[in-house]
Amino acid sequence: MLLGHETAWREWHEALAGERMHHAWLLAGRRGVGKGSFALAAARELVGANQTEAQHHPDIHVLTYAPKDDKEERKRADGKPYELARSIRIAQIRAMQSRLSTRPTMGDRRAIIVDPADDLERNAANALLKSLEEPPVGTYFLLVSHSPARLLPTIRSRCRVLRFPTVSEAQMDLLLRDLAPDADDATRAAAIAAAAGSPGAARQFVDMELGKVAQAMGNILDRGDPDFHLRGTLAGLIGARPDRERIRAVLELARSVVAQRLEASLDNPHRIIDAHSELVRLSGEQPTYNFDAGLLAMEIGTLLAKAAAASERADG
Repeated sequence: MLLGHETAWREWHEALAGERMHHAWLLAGRRGVGKGSFALAAARELVGANQTEAQHHPDIHVLTYAPKDDKEERKRADGKPYELARSIRIAQIRAMQSRLSTRPTMGDRRAIIVDPADDLERNAANALLKSLEEPPVGTYFLLVSHSPARLLPTIRSRCRVLRFPTVSEAQMDLLLRDLAPDADDATRAAAIAAAAGSPGAARQFVDMELGKVAQAMGNILDRGDPDFHLRGTLAGLIGARPDRERIRAVLELARSVVAQRLEASLDNPHRIIDAHSELVRLSGEQPTYNFDAGLLAMEIGTLLAKAAAASERADG
């Protein structure tokens, strides 16, 4: 059992043992706290599958990011690396719904996992809503959500919520020392700060070696960057061609670094608040925008430099 899942498992097992199991569940919590793993394990219990069957069981259907287009689909079919779409599309929902017109294959229950439900296209979300409103007998939905507020209110209202809490920094540190013993203190500290209580995210950030990126961000916040030299260093550490996950991790780290500065005693925190708000905006755009890595690094650096200017005036 993963850290922080005890309450969710207790609620799930109580419902599973009850007379009327709710047909739709919203698994809510930060990215990386293990909601997807919980969904697969819960679906396995629901349909009576063993652990090795969960990924390919005919009555467990997982809807997630598909190949971006036909070209990427051919790459997948050929066993080559392929690029994923940035949303879950209506065609995937329609294909799932066509299967719901038949009975479950191996028993009387079927599980539909949508991971993450936050990234359903608008039409796909509306189509899914119809299935939630009139669920076939024996069909149960598990919607994994990192940001429930992004879901349609009508979808949220039809789900029973299971909340997955974050993990304390002390627990995260112990976990990373065990899982990533070669990580240095700076890398581990950066991962814990950026992950904000998410063990999966922390491990991913360690693998990305974000310690030096965090130090570069801290240098800009501490000293400003009047000659743009520190911003150039930050851009080099982020990399010329970072993938989507690295960009997301860098934005999460920047948000965390600025939030920590905001917690300090400042007389004039307005520019820090503005910088944090802009980083939140960039993070929200990241799943669907194609960012130029160099320009994004400079924009992050500029926001940090503005926050540094706010700190200097307050401390002076």
